[in-house]
Amino acid sequence: MDMSGVASGAGGLIASAFVVAGYTMRTMIPLRIFGIMTNVVLILYALPHHNYPIVALHTILLPLNIYRLREMLMLVRNVKKSVAGNLSMEWLRPFMTERRCKAGEVLFYKHETATEMFYIVNGRFHLVESGIELPTGAIVGELGMLSPNNKRTQTLECIEDGLVLGVTYAKVEELYVQNPEFGFYFLRLVSARLFQNVGRLEAELADMRARSAA
Repeated sequence: MDMSGVASGAGGLIASAFVVAGYTMRTMIPLRIFGIMTNVVLILYALPHHNYPIVALHTILLPLNIYRLREMLMLVRNVKKSVAGNLSMEWLRPFMTERRCKAGEVLFYKHETATEMFYIVNGRFHLVESGIELPTGAIVGELGMLSPNNKRTQTLECIEDGLVLGVTYAKVEELYVQNPEFGFYFLRLVSARLFQNVGRLEAELADMRARSAA
């Protein structure tokens, strides 16, 4: 019996099993881990058979899978840190697109359908109905994603030229589907920010009542 042929056949079956198993993965982190394992197995299988196109393909895919795995792990880690820390959404910046705004430009109107959230990089922006000016580094519009009808509750206007970064709810949902752990911590973060906003409004209301009583 040709043992080299048996070994080759067994190696091919193992490599094929890794490929098939990879297609059964439903979430991104396990998929990337299994993708890395598949790349290594196929490289090791193809080298003795001098199948250099396969070697070249998986040599390219291996660092890509490692990079994407690292990106997703860092995303989850940063969301966890935000939940435990200052509730910042800085971690969303790599998934956002730039939008330059001019003074007087309205980014969205009250009651319109909400489809994205914004991160303020610089400039001045305020919520028209409440008169609240948003500081640099603020995220606005994230709660529209969780509202029952996805409607804006206020109008956002630029009052001094600036730059914002936008991310669509569809992109956030995509990240959620790819990694449920991200979704869990994102919901915790948004809920914490909501309670923070409620607490601030209650404090402002109490202050107004105290001034009226005085």
